[in-house]
Amino acid sequence: MFDRQHRHIHYLRLSLTSACQMRCTYCRPTVLHKDCHTPLTAADFQQVVERLVSVHGVRKVRLTGGDPTTRPDLISIIEHIAAIKGIDDLAMTTHGLTLASHARAYAAAGLHRVNVSLDTLDSEQFARITGVDAMQRVIDGIDEAIDAGLTPLKINTVVLRDSNEDQLADLVAFAASRSVGIRFIELMPMGPLADQWAKRYISADRMKSLLTENIVDTWEALPQGSDSAQVYQASLRDGSQEDIGFITPMSCHFCDACNRLRLTSDGAIYPCLMDQPRGSFLPALTPEFDGERFDELLEQALAYKAPEHPAQGVGIMTTIGG
Repeated sequence: MFDRQHRHIHYLRLSLTSACQMRCTYCRPTVLHKDCHTPLTAADFQQVVERLVSVHGVRKVRLTGGDPTTRPDLISIIEHIAAIKGIDDLAMTTHGLTLASHARAYAAAGLHRVNVSLDTLDSEQFARITGVDAMQRVIDGIDEAIDAGLTPLKINTVVLRDSNEDQLADLVAFAASRSVGIRFIELMPMGPLADQWAKRYISADRMKSLLTENIVDTWEALPQGSDSAQVYQASLRDGSQEDIGFITPMSCHFCDACNRLRLTSDGAIYPCLMDQPRGSFLPALTPEFDGERFDELLEQALAYKAPEHPAQGVGIMTTIGG
């Protein structure tokens, strides 16, 4: 599958729900619309993903939200998608609140790996950022996911000025102690902090400088490949090594290599995270799945995938799925 810029689209980010137990300051507005009244079933998701894999060449699928673990049928969804031949990587992004209880079940259902959001190791700061006093639950979930084999696990950290910038070195040390990767993410001008973006944004160069001051001796850039992060193998001052990635949608966007398509639980098709939805795939699901109609809707949506993302996002992260 190629867009009009001749970019090879083979990575699907599938948002299963807009529901989430957290209220992260940069992500989720105070008031959020509800999911559609008739949420898509595991069989619906399977039909859509199978079409994308078998006809359009999708090879990587990530389950997102909201938080996908809020779906009571998540195990069934994973099983249905994992049964599709041709998927090389089936991953999930989660806040990690329930991983300690369910990581092994997710792995048994066919999930390959997880990314876990963790913005700080200060419990009071964690509660301020997320609205939930549950940092230790997330840490326990990370440890259980590692034990369950949901690896390579990565930690995702959104960096905010006047909030968690002092936590970067501790987070790197935490990730290194568990031999997992970490990705520091630049704040995007969308969602609840859109009007504060200029004040709260920290560039990847500034993050790297803070780490060099506190914990990193040397940096070695690794080949970027199709990953949105620029990843470095960092030599830490305690003698250990850690892979540290920076996701830079603002300071050094990677639009020319974008390989992603986003579908949401209400049927919307997002060719670009920061753009508006460009149609819906729901007409292809009623009364039964219509593959040809789905292809038409997909082609129409991809026609809007621009060379670069807009200057400011218009959507809600908890609906689109990041």
